[in-house]
Amino acid sequence: MDRLRGAIVREIERKYEADDGTAPVVLPDLGRTGPVARVVDRGTDVLDAVYYDTADRRLLAAGITLRRRTGGDAGWHLKLPVAPGVRDEVRAPLTDGIPRRLAGLVRARTRGAPLVPLARVVSRRDVRHLLDAGGTLLAEVATDSVTAGAPAGEDPGTTTAWTEIEVELAPGADPGLLDVLERPLREAGLRPSRAGSKVARALAGADGTAPVAGESAPEPPPPGPGTGDAARVVLAHLRAQTEALAALDPGARLGTEDAVHQLRVATRRLRSALRTHRKLLDPRATDPLGAELRRLAGELGVDRDREVVTERLRQRLDELPRTLVRGPVRARLRIWSNRSRVDARRRVTTALDSPRYLTLLDRLDALVTDPPLRPAAAEAAEKDLAKAVRRDRDRLAARIAHALATDPGPARDAALHDARKAAKRARYAAESAAPALGKDARRLAKRLKAVQTVLGDHQDSVLTRDALRLIAAQAAVAGEATFTYGLLYGREEARAAECERELAGVWEKAAEVSL
Repeated sequence: MDRLRGAIVREIERKYEADDGTAPVVLPDLGRTGPVARVVDRGTDVLDAVYYDTADRRLLAAGITLRRRTGGDAGWHLKLPVAPGVRDEVRAPLTDGIPRRLAGLVRARTRGAPLVPLARVVSRRDVRHLLDAGGTLLAEVATDSVTAGAPAGEDPGTTTAWTEIEVELAPGADPGLLDVLERPLREAGLRPSRAGSKVARALAGADGTAPVAGESAPEPPPPGPGTGDAARVVLAHLRAQTEALAALDPGARLGTEDAVHQLRVATRRLRSALRTHRKLLDPRATDPLGAELRRLAGELGVDRDREVVTERLRQRLDELPRTLVRGPVRARLRIWSNRSRVDARRRVTTALDSPRYLTLLDRLDALVTDPPLRPAAAEAAEKDLAKAVRRDRDRLAARIAHALATDPGPARDAALHDARKAAKRARYAAESAAPALGKDARRLAKRLKAVQTVLGDHQDSVLTRDALRLIAAQAAVAGEATFTYGLLYGREEARAAECERELAGVWEKAAEVSL
């Protein structure tokens, strides 16, 4: 999947239409608007695109579009939402069938359902470039006269026609330019488009039922009146994290920065919630899910550990005087990191492509749609959430006490790592309860995050020392100097000891918060 990284384009744009939805769209003169010095006409293209989705439009509901386009930038385009008005476009060459790589990027949404052509959209596009005084491209403005209907070979049914204007920033342009350009567009009688994509408007025009691209599908209705307030808060949290798994999946497959880590965080938040709220949710249904989430987090964690150790060692090397860096230390670090990266990326891709993973997603969807509530959930209220959070904090207190009472060495390192996992669970519990418990839960979550940070820094030091031992052994076999590795090892030992001294103070602040 890494080969796709060169075919990813970050798209930052805004779409406009006539204010009354029917009047002709006229582009105002944008010359001398803000930094714009010149407007250059780039001619007209005819773009013919067929959009694909599952029959029940799962991609569209998630703000994702997949199309096969001829004309202009011909090819396959998969657009993944990043933020309002921001999408990552993954491109592939023009082929008859859907490229397997693009189909893989939406597997967490399709779950094996076939991707079929849903709409054909033909646009006559008049393009203008906005340039600054030096001739640098700032943005592209396209006026699209659109006709949409059924794909070729199907009953044409009802066709829909409209005109819209797209303003897309050039790579590296200031996003604030979009605000500058919006004023004259508004004054010309234009307004932001109601639909986030052409296919969303095309399908809504056909039957009025298509969700707007860029917006999530409506949440399922909350459980009936027999469900207490606490259970409602917990279920909302579970729904949010379940959606996060599917949303982060494409980035993890592509190797997008921090995506694997955030995907792992979502799995841990889910698992923590299932364990914390066993009195609300039947553990016979949730414990097997927790085991699957733990396995998935383990597969995702391999690459994250490599990233952390690599960055940590680079920073430590930058801190050393050049006279203390003896031998090809940086080159040796790159070799170790690259070898580890290949194996870690393979494990991540294998895990996300497995039927086991898709089954887990299906079971999580079923959990939040039809939750296995226990009888206590009917009466559970805020006090029950507070009790669950305190229980997790008490578990953390016991683990910290045990770790600090253990003699220094591998046993203490392992105990502190266990405490770190307990700190995460307690923090996640406080965060999930915050909508009901308010500022006290938010304050506790913030202070538990500080505890987790200190314990995480300690664990990163343990992992870094393990890596240093391995890299130093490889260097020794190659006849290279190993002095610098020993120096870095000693500094990591000192940092771990410092973390242990800091722990008591940050934990004391977390322990004093009352719920």
